[in-house]
Amino acid sequence: MTTTAVPELVPARMLNEFAYCPRLCYLEWVQGEFAHSADTIDGRFQHRRVDRPTGSLALPAPDDDAGDTDEIHARSVTISDDTLGAIARIDLVEADGKYATPVDYKRGAVPDVPGNAYEPERVQLCVQRLLLRASGYECRQGVLYFVASRRRVTVEFDDDLVQRTKSLLDETRAMAGSGRIPAPLEDSPKCPRCSLVGICLPDEVTFLKGSRYVTRPDDVRRMAPARDDALPLYVQTQGAVVGKSGDELTVKSKGEVIAKARLLDVSSVSLFGNVQVTAQAMRELLARGIPVCHFSYGGWLNGITAGMTHKNVELRIRQFQAAGDAVRSLKIARDITVAKIRNSRVMLRRNHPAAPAPAISELERLAANAARADGMPTLLGIEGAAARVYFSNFGAMVKSDNAAFDFVTRNRRPPKDPVNAVLSFLYSMLARQTAVSALAVGFDPYMGFYHQPKYGRPALALDLAEEFRPIVADSAALTLLNNGELKERDFIHRSGAVALTSDGRRTVIRAFERRLDTLIRHPLFSYSVSYRRIMEIQARLLGRNLLGELSDYPAFTTR
Repeated sequence: MTTTAVPELVPARMLNEFAYCPRLCYLEWVQGEFAHSADTIDGRFQHRRVDRPTGSLALPAPDDDAGDTDEIHARSVTISDDTLGAIARIDLVEADGKYATPVDYKRGAVPDVPGNAYEPERVQLCVQRLLLRASGYECRQGVLYFVASRRRVTVEFDDDLVQRTKSLLDETRAMAGSGRIPAPLEDSPKCPRCSLVGICLPDEVTFLKGSRYVTRPDDVRRMAPARDDALPLYVQTQGAVVGKSGDELTVKSKGEVIAKARLLDVSSVSLFGNVQVTAQAMRELLARGIPVCHFSYGGWLNGITAGMTHKNVELRIRQFQAAGDAVRSLKIARDITVAKIRNSRVMLRRNHPAAPAPAISELERLAANAARADGMPTLLGIEGAAARVYFSNFGAMVKSDNAAFDFVTRNRRPPKDPVNAVLSFLYSMLARQTAVSALAVGFDPYMGFYHQPKYGRPALALDLAEEFRPIVADSAALTLLNNGELKERDFIHRSGAVALTSDGRRTVIRAFERRLDTLIRHPLFSYSVSYRRIMEIQARLLGRNLLGELSDYPAFTTR
């Protein structure tokens, strides 16, 4: 276990989070995770006045000789003390001579509890009091102002509260330096409204660890949305320019706007071929953490432009340590390969008109062998054998009457027939999606465990894509071909190679997005969720495994 370098000063807000939920504090402070919810957005709106410092000197030095007319109201005051080891930005300080009262704004209504204040708010206010005292002020009490009730609640700083606050400061600092994330709250009513619940995965982690509170899949609460509101933006019109107008992205071709998308609704931007992005649009995308994926005209993923790397350095340290450990890498690679083979088996059973028993049995045998593989070369050989069995039967799942869509064998670089062209393009789209999920979690998408690092290859994204190749990419390809959505005119034949036309790519992208948006019942947790969300969940569960919270990586299989 590696310990984490602890910042010298504990923010008062983090003390509030620690008192509320130590795991939440660790996620936000140590790993740098954050996600907005309706509550956090409303809270930011309610703080809009007090977040603006006032005056050239926000808080003057205490003055024993000041008169009654010298009362000061200073907003958004930042104050710290090295001895206490804390820092705070106080919403409002009401100072009168040597006396000061911290006022903390809260978005909600006054709670119906003893003292009309919960402990996290009281200890946060008490830290502010201790900091004001360290600056020379007398501070007898503090105030919580509840915006929804428009009411002030006075908090007295008695000895018990002061000692509790100092004790929590020590515990918070120790937790941050431990390098170990606290366990999730179990069956807590706090979790559903937490903005980080989709990152924390409290019930999922608790279930996988074998808790006595969450013992059955039906006990796992789905507390994050089943589908993502934000979706990818694809731009493949050659010569198009992606720009920014207000809170919207605009796509222009020959000076005319051909598409618009609200930035709030965009999860990533994918550019094909010669598409430009203005500096203003790129800066806004980077500031919002929206990755820009660059593809060749034919759909090969060339690279990803992202903003400042996710703050979760701890996760990347563990990722690189595991990638350099042959035993750990093999264990993760085995889990991924077993899931891929079993999902391939499911595809044959579901879509083959007469599922061949020998192939089904062979895939099951190979999955069992993959789980026992003693080295990466052996595992690669098993995966290759499974792929040959699967693709030797893939043609029977293509039910199109058009001979142009006959499938004989898997080929690529370049694809030599329409079916392989569709598969290659879909695999590229899948790698883009898993790369976006990896970036969102805090991984380096270029350092993998099964796919070895290679210049320009997003190895981890390819690792995460493996278990989804059959059930997402191959499934989308079969839907396109069997429903007649693709025609011969959607392909270009040149020098023995086959590629999709622009219209063909649009058709494939639509089918791929439909598949990602499909709701399925999660085989481990029993709630309904989209494939897009499942990919992020898988990336987060891999992170929990690397950080030592889960002993195994629970790779995704449909049954």
